[in-house]
Amino acid sequence: MRRECLKIIGTAHVSQDSVDEVKEAILEECPEVVAIELDRGRYTRIMQDRAGIEVDDTISVSKIIKEDKVGVFLATSILSYFQNKIGSNVEVAPGSEMIGAIEAAEEVGSKIVLIDRDINITLQRVLNKMTLREKLSFVFNCIAAFITGDDEEISIEDLKKEDVIEELMGEFKKISPGSYDALVNERDAYLARSILNIEEDHIIAVVGAGHKKGINRYLDNPETIPPMSELLNIKKEGNIPWVKIILALIPISFVVIFFLAYMKGITITTGLFEFVAISMIMGFLGSICSGSKVKSAIVGAVAAPITIIHPLLAAGWFSGLAEAKFRKVRKRDITNLGNVNSLRDLWENNIFRILLVVIGTNISVSIATLVILPSRVFIPLFFKLFGG
Repeated sequence: MRRECLKIIGTAHVSQDSVDEVKEAILEECPEVVAIELDRGRYTRIMQDRAGIEVDDTISVSKIIKEDKVGVFLATSILSYFQNKIGSNVEVAPGSEMIGAIEAAEEVGSKIVLIDRDINITLQRVLNKMTLREKLSFVFNCIAAFITGDDEEISIEDLKKEDVIEELMGEFKKISPGSYDALVNERDAYLARSILNIEEDHIIAVVGAGHKKGINRYLDNPETIPPMSELLNIKKEGNIPWVKIILALIPISFVVIFFLAYMKGITITTGLFEFVAISMIMGFLGSICSGSKVKSAIVGAVAAPITIIHPLLAAGWFSGLAEAKFRKVRKRDITNLGNVNSLRDLWENNIFRILLVVIGTNISVSIATLVILPSRVFIPLFFKLFGG
């Protein structure tokens, strides 16, 4: 790659002007390579759509839960919602400039090179780097944005201006340093390294406007680019997970109190009955009040007593898996999130309904675990054990 023969075009992903600019540059310059900000998965989906190939778009919710990818799936769905929403407002499909780049490259015979990191790796690294406060703030802001339905008009083309990008990136970094690092800084480095690895000289790179400055910085100082193995690592850094430890100690303390009471000859039959009954009732109510089928609520109820004493399980997973049997989730459900204009539209979306059941059941069982069971069962047993 010869730096003087490289042209980086910064685009807005839902801008018709960006589509026109990209096509015009490629058709005019006929580069050897057109490097596009796509990974293999997104490129394959685009090519299938262009060819009119219909694929089974059913999403296995059970697989998502079993492989512990709920967070990645949620992040993907939320990002898709906002991108599709913006795209529908300006009547330009998200990623149209990438499609334009592909079409123009094919027309002039340029080689297409995919330079972006796998989206699943990126989102997993985002979740790993975000603190609990950042995650809660993100969820709160997303809910607030949906409820308020802020329709303030913005100019998509302004998003390509350097001063606007600087301001937005600064705000993003201030709000969530962890997600900024994974979504912006790391991808700047990955994109730059991918460009440097291209053997041909004359290259046009099509990337989001927010990445252009960072890519140029890394190209000017390639020695600062982290190793690819580091950028692709999805294992969480070894910080002590104090929140998880504390949450795990709660059910362990329940078991210890029951065991000590039994060993001391204190009758625990009533306590055990109340524990099971309260757990099951709260599991059932949390699920059914979230709009689940009765069968899903029963599954949540049966799972609740077990999951309360098992720190690695959650009752909502089971009620959600059961609900997924009745509600098939397809990729178009994610796309349709962008067309949500009312609570009724949201209620009719299968993704939302299943996630609501998972969250509702978990919240209800958590109330039982943290409030009802201690006051009704374990605190009285504790006082009996230690003579209170």
